[in-house]
Amino acid sequence: MTESETNEQLPAKPALFSRPLPILIFIVVAVILDQAVKVMVDHWLPLQEMVPVIPMLALYRTYNLGVAFSMLSGMDGWFIVGMRLVIVAFVLWLWWRTPDNRWLAHVGFALIIAGALGNLIDRFLYGHVIDYILFHTQTWSFAVFNLADSFITVGAGCVILDELLMPKKAKA
Repeated sequence: MTESETNEQLPAKPALFSRPLPILIFIVVAVILDQAVKVMVDHWLPLQEMVPVIPMLALYRTYNLGVAFSMLSGMDGWFIVGMRLVIVAFVLWLWWRTPDNRWLAHVGFALIIAGALGNLIDRFLYGHVIDYILFHTQTWSFAVFNLADSFITVGAGCVILDELLMPKKAKA
C-alpha cells in the first residue's frame, strides 16, 4: 500500500492545522500566556510561601535551576539550555516527519514546542524557570511546576494518544 493510498483512507486533518501560520499563532499565543502568568506570579506571589487555592492545590512560587522536577539543577546553565534546544530540534524533526492527517500529534508537538520555548525564555531572562503550581497533601507533595510544563505534559499525552489510536493500516 502506497503512502497516498494510506492518506486517502484516513480522515483529513482539520483546516486549522493544514497550514503552518495557524500553528505558529497557536504556539505564540501559548508562549505569551505562559509568560504573562509567570510575570504576574513573579510580581504578586510571595517567594516560597504556600498560598492555598483549594484542598490539595496551592500556589507556591519557586525557582527551578534544573529541568523537570529540578533534575540536573547542579549542572551549568548553558548545558541545560543546550539540552533543551536539542530536544526542541528533535521534536521539530519528529513533527516534520508526521503525516498531515495526524492532527492530534500536530497539536501535541505544538504544545511541546510552546512549553519548551516558555521555559527557555525564563532561562534566558532570569537564569531559572519560575514554577508556581503545587499539588499536595499533608504527607505528600508533587514537584512544583508551571503552565509551560503543563503544555509539555499535555502535548506528550496527545502524541502518545495519537500513536495509540492511529489505525493499524496507517502504521504499515
